[in-house]
Amino acid sequence: MAALAGVGTTWYTWLEQGRDVRASLDVLEALARALKLTPAERAHLVTLGRGEQAPPPPPEREHASATVRRLVENLDPSPAYLLGRRSDYLGWNRACSVLFGDLSLVPPGKRNHLWLTFMDPARRALMGAEWDRTARRQVARFRADYASHVGDPQFDKLVDSLLEQSPDFRMLWSRHEVASSGEGRKEINHPVAGKLFFEHAMFRHGENPEHRLLLYSPLPDGNTPAKLAKLLRRK
Repeated sequence: MAALAGVGTTWYTWLEQGRDVRASLDVLEALARALKLTPAERAHLVTLGRGEQAPPPPPEREHASATVRRLVENLDPSPAYLLGRRSDYLGWNRACSVLFGDLSLVPPGKRNHLWLTFMDPARRALMGAEWDRTARRQVARFRADYASHVGDPQFDKLVDSLLEQSPDFRMLWSRHEVASSGEGRKEINHPVAGKLFFEHAMFRHGENPEHRLLLYSPLPDGNTPAKLAKLLRRK
């Protein structure tokens, strides 16, 4: 543990033994990261170690490894994207861009699956009549993730922004529903190609289970494979 946190073994042993040592905030932050503590556990560690309230943790920008990003990109022609713990987009491929819109054009602070569902009119139009069902399930899945990150300022910031700006989100959030991710079928009303039909499934990364790969497989309905291929040629 001392090696993972980057502190001296002797000093860490004294800390575990409860000797009269006062850890700096930097050391406690390093221990919290090494132990992969939740925000609430981190705050408790700082209180025990320093007898004071923990300051808000610095924002941590999530990212996927280059290997995983390349894997997602190479899943063309099937649309695919990778979501982080807060449903931020961490990677996507060309097929995802032609289907849902080019995420590279979205400001990084708004490049979030839940935010775009509720705040982007183009994304809402893609869902058509399925938007209500899709949005309800997304909120239920997000609430399940949120429960594991109580006190995380990044989660709170997203929720507060949506509560303030989206009446639809406020209504769904007040239901306190939870759901898990899995498989499903989706109909997309594409502005160029028309109706497209997909099956989709979610996969978690073994080394980082909070990273989720969403993969869409085109169905034969509505000539979807040919329409998707045409969109990819146009891109």
